Amino acid sequence: MLLKEHQKLESLEKIRIEKIANGTRADLLGAFKKGTSLRLRVIAPRTYGFAAVVLRIAGDGAPSKDLPLSFCERRGDEDLYELTLDTEALCENEESRLFFYELLFLRGLDTCFSDSINNVDFELSEHSANKFRLLIYDKNYQTPAWFMGGTMYHIFVDRFFRGEGNTVLRQNSELNPDWENGIPQYVIKQGMPLSNNVFFGGNLWGVAQKLEYLQSLGVTILYLSPVFEAYSNHRYDTANYEKIDGLLGGKEAFDHLIKEAHKRGMKIILDGVFNHTGDDSVYFNRKGTYPELGAYQSENSPYSKWFNFQKFPTDYESWWGIEIMPRLQHQNKECRHYFTGENGIAAKWLREGIDGWRLDVADELSDDFLNEFRKTVKGTSNGEGMIIGEVWENAVDKIAYGKRRSYFRGGQLDSVMNYPFRNAVLAFLLDEDGETFYNILTELYGTYPQFVSNSLMNLLGTHDTERFLTRLGADPAADGADNKTLSTLRLSPERRADAINLMKIASALQFTVFGVPSVYYGDEAGLEGHHDPFCRMPFPWGKEDPILLAHYKTLGELRKKHPALTNGGFSFVHHDAHSVAYLRQYENDRLLILANMGEEPLQLPLHGEWRDAFLGKKLHRHIAIASQDFAILIGE
Repeated sequence: MLLKEHQKLESLEKIRIEKIANGTRADLLGAFKKGTSLRLRVIAPRTYGFAAVVLRIAGDGAPSKDLPLSFCERRGDEDLYELTLDTEALCENEESRLFFYELLFLRGLDTCFSDSINNVDFELSEHSANKFRLLIYDKNYQTPAWFMGGTMYHIFVDRFFRGEGNTVLRQNSELNPDWENGIPQYVIKQGMPLSNNVFFGGNLWGVAQKLEYLQSLGVTILYLSPVFEAYSNHRYDTANYEKIDGLLGGKEAFDHLIKEAHKRGMKIILDGVFNHTGDDSVYFNRKGTYPELGAYQSENSPYSKWFNFQKFPTDYESWWGIEIMPRLQHQNKECRHYFTGENGIAAKWLREGIDGWRLDVADELSDDFLNEFRKTVKGTSNGEGMIIGEVWENAVDKIAYGKRRSYFRGGQLDSVMNYPFRNAVLAFLLDEDGETFYNILTELYGTYPQFVSNSLMNLLGTHDTERFLTRLGADPAADGADNKTLSTLRLSPERRADAINLMKIASALQFTVFGVPSVYYGDEAGLEGHHDPFCRMPFPWGKEDPILLAHYKTLGELRKKHPALTNGGFSFVHHDAHSVAYLRQYENDRLLILANMGEEPLQLPLHGEWRDAFLGKKLHRHIAIASQDFAILIGE
């Protein structure tokens, strides 16, 4: 064996990598602006007997090259090696670039390799293993400052609130009058067709009427599910991108909401479903609903080349084979520019008052589309328009359909939906796995540009996932249950009480890690529901869980009061198998967040004076966190 077992386990502590970016320590980061002078410093104990350290680095898809670190000095029992990277030269003729690298530790005839765990920590390996990632992004890349430090609220409009105002129910649609007890349409077996033409009648008038309630939660950003004219109640089958759905109140209700939200300093982000349309749409017109000649009706339609027909008209490409959602062909410039052009859909609604877009299935949108989309959004909004992509994995090294994506190199997205954070919280709360939580959060922070980390859309649940409270309740009765059972299955009082306690821990983490919390409507009220469509139940007005609601309001207040939660640094001060603690700090503003899922209390020493944000109690010297509990401490 080249390495002894104890060396593998302890190498994390014994060999240290320091990064100095333009003279500032940046050990936890892995993304830097082009032009940054990046110095790598390796400190290795002499007991390892290393004779040299080499950086082996390769641009994505390019051959690697070896760059030896210079031996600088001996510090006691440690050797210090350094190498300065000119990121301008490293990128060669590209404006941005993704690199993969590893460190080679030479010892006689042997070579040890760094084996990256989370793009920050590493072990030693006898062979080349997991490499570090280094992202050099465009020097002009930045995200809108107004988004950082905000609190987002995700509204599935049909199920939020049925407000007073003019609405028009589309032909061949139904309205379910039972807001309190009604169940969304569902199929008997998964995969069967579903019309989705029964609405509960939530509308934009209702969103405007509840702005005061949303402000009480500290909400500053509203993310609305699709609002454009569509056949279905979810509206991901757009019929006309140029019209607000009549059942939502049309353009009149939209303008009213924009005005009232902006009056309160709140921003609006719309759901952009630009990868596919509905078959019952102006563009495809399979059912002949519209007077315009749709692509399904004639090869002479102005939209015929916007879709891919294998055999006209019945055999066409659709999203995931769902025939009611024919896929748009953005290779066609006319189709693409309808959305991305100077007078396209993206620009039109920004001029109408929205503040940004969330892009549905961003992985399926081409680089050309995303590049043009960003240029138009930023140009129309003086750089202030926000662009969030639906990406479920780490977005820096994401490969979709065999192609590496370049979301965060500077020419495409500002942020993504942070599903990895959701996975981290579930691992911690349900599996008592503090190490996974630590590794996922460390990797994200150590991979993304720092302003992107501060802009991540941190979610626990969405319209695509089961309700987080339901997931935390983990009811065995749901395993393998059919949709009829799931439609009315709710947690027992005992399971619900346990789940609410866990929900309080989850939301405390959600509101305090780097990024922006995105609360799925009703989570703060204790709304339950299994997979789609049961995660889309009407909001339980008048039946909110008072303890959970008060908890969310306190978290919202913390977000408003503490700049450390906007763009402060993020660092773990403790993590083990069952507990985590991390620090957020910006200048003199400090918050220490602790959570314990172990059976025994977590006891940690404290330096300085602290105050419990929820209890008001002052603490110093030490703190004890009970099993399945958390604390947010404010530095005094």
